[in-house]
Amino acid sequence: MSLSDPQVPPWYKQFWPWFLIALLLSSVTFSMVYLAFSIRYFDGSVPDDYYKEGLAINVQLEKQQRAEALGLAAELRIDATTGDVVVTLDGDERPERLDLALKFPTDGARDRALVLTHTRAGHYVGTLERNLRYRWYLQLQPHAEGASGQPEWRLTGEAEFPRETSVRLTPGL
Repeated sequence: MSLSDPQVPPWYKQFWPWFLIALLLSSVTFSMVYLAFSIRYFDGSVPDDYYKEGLAINVQLEKQQRAEALGLAAELRIDATTGDVVVTLDGDERPERLDLALKFPTDGARDRALVLTHTRAGHYVGTLERNLRYRWYLQLQPHAEGASGQPEWRLTGEAEFPRETSVRLTPGL
């Protein structure tokens, strides 16, 4: 070697190999962190029988068409203090009990179901155990009894709780 040749430091003393190694290690680290989060906070938003549920959309549409044919609509009020639920049903049908499904958009574990009892002409009551907060999807249908086990009609709506005013539930076509 001559004196004019610059000495090349070994690879471990150079910048670029360490930069490339750091890029690879950070990629692996972030991947492991995201994997851990996805396992820990899995919300199960895709049901196991999603194909069957997709095929059942026609049944849901028929229920909503039936509600529209009967001229059904409802007003729903939830008392933020006591959790009392009052539904006033307008239309040609008055079942003895109604099923109210409260569905949370992003977490199925927070969904709630409530059976409302008929008190007088078109008025139904029930009580929630806990107050509602945030946005909810609402489904109202007659209580499923008998051999078929399927309600004839369905009313839908959505609301953000707590709220002072009533929520209008319609066939939703």
